[in-house]
Amino acid sequence: MLKINRENLRNSHETPWLILDLVMLGVLFVNLAWLIFDALYATDFIYAQINTYFPALVNAYDPIHHNFLLVDLVFIGIFLTEFCFRWAVAIARKEHLRWYFFPFLHWYDLVGLIPLGATRLFRFLRIFSILHRLHKFKIIDLNQTAIFRFFAFYYDVFVEELSDRIVVKVLSDAQKDIAAGSPLVDDITHNVLAPRRPVITQWLAGVVNHLGQSISSQEHGQVIREHVRKSVGKAVRSNAQVSTLNYLPVIGKTIENTLEESVTDIVTMSLVNLLSDLDAQRIDHFMSVGMHDYTPTADALDKEVLDVINECLELVKSHVAQQRWKSQLMEKESAVPSSTPPRAPKPTPPAK
Repeated sequence: MLKINRENLRNSHETPWLILDLVMLGVLFVNLAWLIFDALYATDFIYAQINTYFPALVNAYDPIHHNFLLVDLVFIGIFLTEFCFRWAVAIARKEHLRWYFFPFLHWYDLVGLIPLGATRLFRFLRIFSILHRLHKFKIIDLNQTAIFRFFAFYYDVFVEELSDRIVVKVLSDAQKDIAAGSPLVDDITHNVLAPRRPVITQWLAGVVNHLGQSISSQEHGQVIREHVRKSVGKAVRSNAQVSTLNYLPVIGKTIENTLEESVTDIVTMSLVNLLSDLDAQRIDHFMSVGMHDYTPTADALDKEVLDVINECLELVKSHVAQQRWKSQLMEKESAVPSSTPPRAPKPTPPAK
């Protein structure tokens, strides 16, 4: 049962429109009832029955029946006037981006104004338009109605089943192409990565330069410089020629420490200069020339990449194929309490 939220109705200032909708709804029901009666009156059976039991009604209604189009034009005039009034209000309120959007969005009202048997059925859609407008302003809540939940659930079931089958079909076709030896990796390399190589090299150059600046920074490069110092110190101390300096009296240890610090500074600055001076042009030259002839185990790499893609697609298919609506339905059924009351335990017979 629909409940009208009176507070939202007052806050939305839609009370006059609600009254207008109810009036137009009444006019619509009168018009549709009259259309149904006139259509039945045109049949021989109904005409004979009315003529038998209500001959005065036949004499009175015959002129109206023969000129029923004029009667319907009165209703069409009422509906058209109301449509133009709403259009003018929509323009004044700037409800749409363009003033001429209103008739396109309410096309069913215009089609319903055509005085033909099939097009008159579109006047029924005005009911759904009124309900949608009331739901939009939260005057009524269609989500709480049983009929809305019923259709929403089975609509979701239909969409899920249809979309799942389409996705599984597309993924299966992709797997067949991969299994047939589709040159996917080559296509990605030449058609996707190659046109974007300038952007990729520029990005790599920026990352490398930022890394070099971070190493040279006193605040951010302390960890890397300390790691370089320890690595160089370990290498210097393990060097056989440098270790002989310890045999020099007095100055041997000093020379070793000085040499270690000097080598550490040289390695650190070389690393900083290498990273800072590396620009996009040099990276692009290295990628185009230095790696041009590097093609070992290319077929094995392509096969591994295709296998990874195939396994990923298989996992996606398994997840997509899960019918989530069944689990939702089972959860709803399990949440509903059982209508059968539990049986009372049988009384224990007294011991003899």
